[in-house]
Amino acid sequence: MNRTPVVFIHGTWLHALSWESWAERFAGRGFLARMPGWPGEPAAVREMRTSSERLAGMGLDVLTDHYAGIVRSFETAPVIVGHSVGGLIAQHLIGANIGRAAVAIASAPINDIQLPEPPGRLWAPGRAVGSQELVSLSPEQFHHAFANTAAAAESDRLFERYAVPTPRRLIADLGHTGAVRSPRTVVDVGNADRGPLLLVSGQEDLLVPDAVTRAAYKQYGDSTAVTDLKQFADRAHSLVIDSGWKFVADYVLGWLEERGLRAYPA
Repeated sequence: MNRTPVVFIHGTWLHALSWESWAERFAGRGFLARMPGWPGEPAAVREMRTSSERLAGMGLDVLTDHYAGIVRSFETAPVIVGHSVGGLIAQHLIGANIGRAAVAIASAPINDIQLPEPPGRLWAPGRAVGSQELVSLSPEQFHHAFANTAAAAESDRLFERYAVPTPRRLIADLGHTGAVRSPRTVVDVGNADRGPLLLVSGQEDLLVPDAVTRAAYKQYGDSTAVTDLKQFADRAHSLVIDSGWKFVADYVLGWLEERGLRAYPA
């Protein structure tokens, strides 16, 4: 019997390895768990920190097409689980009827929803929109803006294991630095034929505030397709990797079960 695939899509400043615990837990429940990296992403975090030039200049269009091809490659339509930019891609794909269902966790904003400037000036202003540079976070910036609800020691451990540079082009595609947002941020929120969608937020998230996720949920209000919202109190943008990740993962597993999205389809 074919197992239901689950494709995990990571976001900015994290390596695909950030899904390792989720993939193990979903596989333990019978799902076919896959966590493919970005195009050209090195297999090791350390290698990506030292030789990630191949990712410089990568934009949202390339990432979206990359994951659309992966999702379409399965014989059984997968569930798509994305975090941050991965959550945006998950919404874009399910809105285009690509995939069986989607979970968007602390998703980058869709359509005309605006993302506030991040704390700590995570990237230098005044750069050209088309810059090919990569943007890195220091351990202090990561703790302040990304893992702000974690203790310093835990944040440092997460940084060492998962944190990597991200393309400035991708940041620009999301509308930062005064750039025009990519058309791939547009999601068909009115599609009544798509699969179920779960939006998840952390109420202490400084990078993608809870208000951004609630605004997205409101945009889906006129669609008859299933759209659910789950807010986690006292959780930051690191909610998929910090010590509370299991609570989020188990909620997603429970939601899939409630929606009839089982590891072994009938």
